Amino acid sequence: MSNLEITDEVLLAELKKRFEEKKKAIDDFQSLTAQLQEVNDKLTQSESLKSHFIANINNEIVNPFASVLGLSRSIMDSKSNDWERVHRLAKLIFTEAFQLDFQLKNIFAAAEIEAGRVYPQLSNIDVKHIILGIMSDFDSDLKAKKITYDIELDVETGDDQTFYFTADSEKLRLILANLINNSIKFSKGANIEIRIKHNNKDKNLIVSIKDYGIGISEHNQKIIFDRFTRLDTGINSINRGHGLGLSVVKAFLELFNGDIKIESQKGKGSTFTITIPEQQSDDEVTDFSSEGNEVFFGDGNDELF
Repeated sequence: MSNLEITDEVLLAELKKRFEEKKKAIDDFQSLTAQLQEVNDKLTQSESLKSHFIANINNEIVNPFASVLGLSRSIMDSKSNDWERVHRLAKLIFTEAFQLDFQLKNIFAAAEIEAGRVYPQLSNIDVKHIILGIMSDFDSDLKAKKITYDIELDVETGDDQTFYFTADSEKLRLILANLINNSIKFSKGANIEIRIKHNNKDKNLIVSIKDYGIGISEHNQKIIFDRFTRLDTGINSINRGHGLGLSVVKAFLELFNGDIKIESQKGKGSTFTITIPEQQSDDEVTDFSSEGNEVFFGDGNDELF
């Protein structure tokens, strides 16, 4: 009788052992299945990104380039005394060429970010002057949509001097240009309000850009910084963006240890607010920049300016 009881105990132990092995095998299989699903999702996402990239290339580059060629040919075919028409076509060429250059900068920036080759090059930046330069670049778009704008400067300079902020001028300019571009594209012909804040205590630069356009839903606010994601995926959409630009904005802000916040309601407009800490360097930053795409080299002598 005791032998039978021992055999039952051994049998139960063996069954328990095999059950645990089976359970582990099932768990391992489920884990492997989850990993394969994750890989498949990434492959699907990659294909989606490629499709979106092609759509962006067509809308943001091919179309403006075709317009430049067509408008240039129209100028070539113009009569020698039709200067008004030539001037009008030349303005259109500038607008298309500017948009082409703007989108190429975003694409090259995204490529550098992807390759991990993005490093800050610091200078002292006249932030208001950079924003005025951006608004000048977008002048034709502003006039076409009958959009006005206000710039409010709330900074502590100490002696009523020009306000300078230490950061990477080219990257800061592209951040601001993308945000202003989106505000223009999605506005309804109202006003754009730009606020620049800085104080000597925390030394953070805060820039908010408010429009009264179509607004962004709560769901879309979570995805607009994804690379190649567009709220309007139509290839021939009249609105260029959000697209690649906002992913570049997010990446550059992370480089600066900054952040971005959105306040928006559908149909009531949007406010994008960026916060950037003043950038530090082991060496004293003596270079100055006013436009964001060129640097004046100084030695601290105010007479240079």
